[in-house]
Amino acid sequence: MEAPPGEPRRLPPEREAAEGEPLLVAELKPGRWPQQYDWKSSCETWSVAFSPDGAWFAWSQGHCIVKLLPWPLEGTEQNCKSLERTKAEGRGQSRAKEKTLDCRQIVWGLAFSSWLPSCTRKHILWVRSTASLVLATGLNDGQIKVWEVQTGRLLFSLLGHQDVVRDLSFVPSESPSVLVSASRDKTLRVWDLSQNGKQLKVLSGHLQWVYCCCVSPDGHMLCSAAGEKSALLWSMDSYSLLRKLEGHQGCVVSCEFSPDSALLATASYDALVILWDPCTGEQLKSLCHVPLQSSLDDGGDFHVSALRSVCFSPEGLYLATVADDRLLRIWVLELGIPVTFAPVKNGLCCTYFPHGGIIATGTRDGHAQFWTAPQALSSLKHLCRKVLRRCFTTYQVLTLPIPKKMKDFLTYRTL
Repeated sequence: MEAPPGEPRRLPPEREAAEGEPLLVAELKPGRWPQQYDWKSSCETWSVAFSPDGAWFAWSQGHCIVKLLPWPLEGTEQNCKSLERTKAEGRGQSRAKEKTLDCRQIVWGLAFSSWLPSCTRKHILWVRSTASLVLATGLNDGQIKVWEVQTGRLLFSLLGHQDVVRDLSFVPSESPSVLVSASRDKTLRVWDLSQNGKQLKVLSGHLQWVYCCCVSPDGHMLCSAAGEKSALLWSMDSYSLLRKLEGHQGCVVSCEFSPDSALLATASYDALVILWDPCTGEQLKSLCHVPLQSSLDDGGDFHVSALRSVCFSPEGLYLATVADDRLLRIWVLELGIPVTFAPVKNGLCCTYFPHGGIIATGTRDGHAQFWTAPQALSSLKHLCRKVLRRCFTTYQVLTLPIPKKMKDFLTYRTL
């Protein structure tokens, strides 16, 4: 029986995935929209996002609409073993209600953040002191609209870009109110919500449309990629260009930092993922997307397996990629090979659930799919590396009085 539009589609028990393969636990499908939407609609799901606490899922489902859905989705709890932490945190609270945001423009980018409005800090006695969860949406006309998740209320309309806002990234760490936007007008812009959306800086340097931007978890670096064969790395402390990362043979379309900020992954139309040391600019490893025979039999070939999206798992041991050969791949970084595959037709984006175990993908026909993902118990070595690399740069590690093998491990030279 078909689920209503916009509702998760439950899969029958007999459709169990083979061991090691991701299991599709839910799928969201956009409904039919009234005639008035036809003139301004586009059905692609260009972006999907989980809130940092894992309590909400944002889905740009096309037709200028963003759905805000409480997570886990109703009916999927028993299929998502990794969600026990989310359910425990929400125990005793009434379930939040789904919200629909009409952005009135095609939505390209989504980004969540928790931030404390400046008025809250000044008037702590009479204004609630809890941080607000906000969602920023990048739109087709160059606007950025920022919404309060709990109420669905529009907080800001940020104006400045002259073309499509393709991607958004909030600065984590101690500045969750600072937002970076990437646009087809070939610029990146930095905004501060705590100053009523004031534009802090315009970053220029790209010669083509800027496809993506990503701020490192430590808040010190920004990576951006445009319709060029390179990515640019910026300092978020001085808003200056640090270096140009060259190595791809096709347009770089996606980038993401590892959870400890010590690795940077870039994905390109050349079917390669390159892992970099963002501190030194050194290229550490390349992952090549060779299509499976099944995808070749289905009409794909090597020349159309261009990458669309790349993301790190929360513990930093896995990497997920979506490519034009209709596959979601999950890679083990230490091995440098994909260990599981899922059939994602016309995939455009992917993101991990903040606590791991689930990957969400968005497709060209407006669907959002949720796949189980392998999880590994981090070794003590890896945990120590993560803690150390959150505080020490590559150069600082290299000066430590420890054996070279330990330095190589701590700087990911053993990949």
